[in-house]
Amino acid sequence: MNGSTVSEFVFLDFSGSRSALGFLFTLVVTCYTIVVLGNLLIMVTVWTDAKLFQSPMYFFLANLSLLDISLGSVAAPKLLTDVLNGGGTISYAGCMAQILTFHLFAAVEMLLLSVMAYDRYVAICQPLKYATIMDQQRCLSLLILSWTGGLIHGVFQTVVTAKLPLCGPNVLDNFFCDITQVMKLSCSDIYISELLLLISDTLVTFPCFLTLLLSYVVILVTLCTRFGKGGGKALSTCGSHLMVVFLFYGPIGFVYFKPASNNQVDKMAGVFYTVVTPALNPLIYTLRNQEVKGAMGRLKNKCKHFMLFQQE
Repeated sequence: MNGSTVSEFVFLDFSGSRSALGFLFTLVVTCYTIVVLGNLLIMVTVWTDAKLFQSPMYFFLANLSLLDISLGSVAAPKLLTDVLNGGGTISYAGCMAQILTFHLFAAVEMLLLSVMAYDRYVAICQPLKYATIMDQQRCLSLLILSWTGGLIHGVFQTVVTAKLPLCGPNVLDNFFCDITQVMKLSCSDIYISELLLLISDTLVTFPCFLTLLLSYVVILVTLCTRFGKGGGKALSTCGSHLMVVFLFYGPIGFVYFKPASNNQVDKMAGVFYTVVTPALNPLIYTLRNQEVKGAMGRLKNKCKHFMLFQQE
């Protein structure tokens, strides 16, 4: 472990009354259940509906649902166990695994949201070329590129953190292994490590944010000129995507790009972007999307017919 004397970490988790911790447990259980079941429902709906499956937008939506399940599973199960036990620990290897998976899935989601913004830009601003530009091969290439970029980012963040010698104390004031908390335990100069991590974050975040910004500026300008000619439906679809983008970037920006403040507030923001946001995404896309709701209705009828066939 590169000279580290720390073999495990202790989470401080949340402080508060029994009723407050009970509310937190209920919130996380409810949200995590929605994360798993809601996103699985979207994935199954898209995969079993030929029309949706052949659409690039819904192809990316199904993959976004898979990412939400993965991101939501990084910290939520352990948080629930630790709340029940009144505290928790994690091994050094487990901590590095959490750092790897969190930054991997978060980076892939950033990249995929940018790809979805580009897809909407092509669909709305270049509709005649849409089928040619966003063909099956291009969609698969963009998905592979997103996962490759996320993997490189996650591995780099983990390697830089793992190389730091940690001399203790081994207490992390959080409910999961956050890089900023782990780096505070280092007994060496962390300036170079912080710089490398900042560069890595910037190389992922800035291009993604720029793509989202430019795509939606052009989309909104285009929609303003054709509202009433199918623009309302396009605006509704983009509105759902923008809500997901805001819910994803907002809490992360609040924690990582602001001056130090109350750790309890930061922890609640952490719960929001690791558990609550992945739970809201399926609700946003299903409640605001008539095509998804229609496909879910067809899936429900298929299941009914199958059950009736089994009973005969």
